[in-house]
Amino acid sequence: MTTAPLLTDLDHQAIAVSKALAADAVEKAGSGHPGTPISLAGVAYLLYQREMACDPADADWLGRDRFVLSIGHASLLQYIQLALAGYGLEIEDIANLRQWGSLTPGHPEFGHTAGVETTTGPLGAGIANAVGMAMAARRQHGLLDAGAAPGESVFDHRVYTIVGDGCLQEGVASEAASLAGTQELGNLIAIYDDNDISIEGDTDIAFTEDPSARFEAYGWQVLDVDWSAGGQYREDYEALHAALEEARAETGRPSLIRLRTIIAWPSPTKQGDEASHGAKLGAQEVAGLKEALGLDPEQDFQVPQEVLAHTRGQAAARAARARADWDARFEAWRTANPEAAALLERLRAGELPEGLEDALPRWEPGEAVATRSASGKTLSALAPVVPELWGGSADLAGSNNTSMAGEPSFLPASIAAKEGDGPYGRTIHFGVREHAMGSILNGIALDGLTRPYGGTFMVFSDYMRPAVRLAALMGIGSIFVWTHDSIGVGEDGPTHQPIEHLAALRAIPGLSVVRPADANETAAAWAEILRRRREPAGLVLSRQNLTVHATAQAAAEGVSRGAYVLAEATDASGRQTAPAVVLVATGSEVGVAMEARERLSSAGTPTRVVSAPCLEWLAEQDEDYRSWLLPAEAVRVSVEAGISMGWREIVGDGGAIVSLDHYGASAPGARLFQEYGFTGDNVAEVATRALSRA
Repeated sequence: MTTAPLLTDLDHQAIAVSKALAADAVEKAGSGHPGTPISLAGVAYLLYQREMACDPADADWLGRDRFVLSIGHASLLQYIQLALAGYGLEIEDIANLRQWGSLTPGHPEFGHTAGVETTTGPLGAGIANAVGMAMAARRQHGLLDAGAAPGESVFDHRVYTIVGDGCLQEGVASEAASLAGTQELGNLIAIYDDNDISIEGDTDIAFTEDPSARFEAYGWQVLDVDWSAGGQYREDYEALHAALEEARAETGRPSLIRLRTIIAWPSPTKQGDEASHGAKLGAQEVAGLKEALGLDPEQDFQVPQEVLAHTRGQAAARAARARADWDARFEAWRTANPEAAALLERLRAGELPEGLEDALPRWEPGEAVATRSASGKTLSALAPVVPELWGGSADLAGSNNTSMAGEPSFLPASIAAKEGDGPYGRTIHFGVREHAMGSILNGIALDGLTRPYGGTFMVFSDYMRPAVRLAALMGIGSIFVWTHDSIGVGEDGPTHQPIEHLAALRAIPGLSVVRPADANETAAAWAEILRRRREPAGLVLSRQNLTVHATAQAAAEGVSRGAYVLAEATDASGRQTAPAVVLVATGSEVGVAMEARERLSSAGTPTRVVSAPCLEWLAEQDEDYRSWLLPAEAVRVSVEAGISMGWREIVGDGGAIVSLDHYGASAPGARLFQEYGFTGDNVAEVATRALSRA
């Protein structure tokens, strides 16, 4: 009895066509990265046509495996297989690489091209996203189908990623891979394209470590496939398939398949050369490549109809078989688990549960509560109502208040520390890995069903900024919790006191930076963030206690608009009147503005206080609301313990800005507020001077 070959002659022809398409597309565009899409064409073909569970007719099929191209510059590697498999891309789209309005941008973009699971390009981000996706699959299993054995649930799926030398040099990849090993993510499979080439030449000029030993130390299974073994280069797909089978059989560890390749093989003179990495090959080299592949060197973008019919028909047939099996299992699960099925329906519809607002804690005006503490109480109150919400901290849970009371930790059974902790827990321990935490949150959000959050000190948002930017670029609902938000941190000193961070984060388009003034605003902020399922948010919280000024109702109504009147202007008799001064403040400085209002009002200056927890949400409001809230005829004064950048647009040329445009010092927070002018007296004086100039 003979075994059918893994790949047929038509499959091999499709791989040859894929290599030529990559060269043609970059040649036509005049820029791009042809080398890796050429050398790994067969790897991607094998994944889409033999290895992964996927459905070209339904790119968002719940039961699919996820694929992440961590080496996003090699975007053609994925685009060509999406076209060959029938995901909606055509050969014309490949020919339109990197052009205005095309479906094939220079790097894969989530939400832009069907079949692309995440936006990649910054090296290392993709593998960290993949770790998040693998964690999300396990959490979803526990949330929706806890009674099923590991690997036996309809919600179990694998995550495949292709990484390169550059990815493994980035710190975020090391952070994420370390956590993946600790979490024993057996559903994660990475293929490492070990071609020894980077833009500047041989990787030995900067990268001489042994990645296999490193990943083994992280707790990964490492498998070697060397296509150069024996001194003659051969793309041995059977060996790669066997490694993938071995990786799938290992359920207790993530797997790294170290695949030794020659970049741009079999181009005649640029294979194995950095010249093929990030520039077109040139007409003569492309012609030589096509000759080596058995294709017509005079034809561009040549895809024989029988090849396209074969690849699309084969992919559709595989998907039909996978869907038939999965659909039957899904129906059986849905019948046996009506409550979980109802939860799934709500999650897929993107709806929030009933009773969300009723579950929010409330505080009475006059109480003194740190907003980080109020956030923790809000999370614990939301836990039974919003089961899809989960997360943790970068080893700062006690300071960030990111642990939901009574909720178990998300840990593999081998290291679960307490009764109830385990593989399907809810509290994530990210370790001191801020960048990976951000990227992992993005991966969890991208996987689709749950809503993740992760916390650290605000000053360390710098470490995770690339992940925050990608969340905003993709428009996904990652929630970043940043505490210790100002000089109010106090004695830890300027290394831990964020000064420029609010302005820097507000500079990211698509990110909502939310800095509540008190406990009730904090609870309202969580509710509004959860309503905005397709938007990332940074929740900025205080270390120190803040007096509650807003009622729960006022906060609920005002926070969602980004800014609102917290205290209205009054005349000498206490009646409401038009403001002469409007004090606009965020976070802990709202209390300072309230003190300044008392002084100004006592001196006969009608003063309104506007709490502005989120300038991005305020910008969404109509002009009528904004011009009423911040009337041009009043003198506007902003109060925020950060740099002044961005506030001139709010206060106008005639207004004043109370800010902090230098670093802090090591001293009690209250003393720093006094020394740097964040007092009611100083703000009132600044407002009075501005009023005199008006």
